[in-house]
Amino acid sequence: MVIAASSYGILSTIIKLAMNAGFTASEAVSSQYIVGFFIVLLLFVVTQRKIPRISGVKTLLLAGSLTAITGTLYGQSIVYLPASLAVVMLFQFTWIGVLLDCVLRRRKPTRGEALSLVFLFAGTILAAGVINVDLSGIAWQGWVFGIAAALSFSLFIRINMRQIEGMNSTTRLFFVSLVAMLAISIFQNPEIVWNGQLFAEGLWIYGLALGTFGILLPIYLFTVAVPKVGGSMASILSAMELPVAVTVSVLVLSEPITFLQIVGIVIIIFGMILPNLLQRKRYYT
Repeated sequence: MVIAASSYGILSTIIKLAMNAGFTASEAVSSQYIVGFFIVLLLFVVTQRKIPRISGVKTLLLAGSLTAITGTLYGQSIVYLPASLAVVMLFQFTWIGVLLDCVLRRRKPTRGEALSLVFLFAGTILAAGVINVDLSGIAWQGWVFGIAAALSFSLFIRINMRQIEGMNSTTRLFFVSLVAMLAISIFQNPEIVWNGQLFAEGLWIYGLALGTFGILLPIYLFTVAVPKVGGSMASILSAMELPVAVTVSVLVLSEPITFLQIVGIVIIIFGMILPNLLQRKRYYT
């Protein structure tokens, strides 16, 4: 889960590099899903010896569609919100995911989950560096797209709890990435394939990195990990995305980082491991 979330954290920096090279965010996102699918297709052809039996169509369609919808909604939120605030809005998936788990399983949040969410929320505000951001005059569309992206990502995590009998993780990854590519072609810029941008202008280089860290690794690892850790813990562990996003932007883009942001990252990491610490304490006492 931590590796999958960390992979997502790298994406914002890669997209910024693509934009610095003259491409739009929409073109970069399109390259992520298109090149990502062909990476997965290559893996599928090399590792699978026979044509798989298709099952769990509803789950595959939902997982692929939610992957594309989350990317589209988050991209739209950045149009209206400062990037740091857009990250904070996306990170509302932590409490939304826990809430969904509690509603669907008809239970109350555990003490560890509740405390963890408090630390994650506080750490997110600090790590994203939004304390001194002027929120006046921000269009309402930004808030709507931001919270919608968080809800979509929460549902994506939840859908990955569904196991498909007789289908291995590589085959599931292939079908989810195929659906995601088809869905993103509706919302973004599929014309990059035939207008020369993807290959002639070098967008494929960024698409290769985005496809690896935005499609191949996270979807495969979510498929393996979420059924094992559960939807609630998956949402909490996915908070690792923000510390990675901040750290990579500092190292690669030389963006400034404040002491409060460092404190926020530490708080997020503590909030992630808190449920496990409390569980171990109960076990030994």
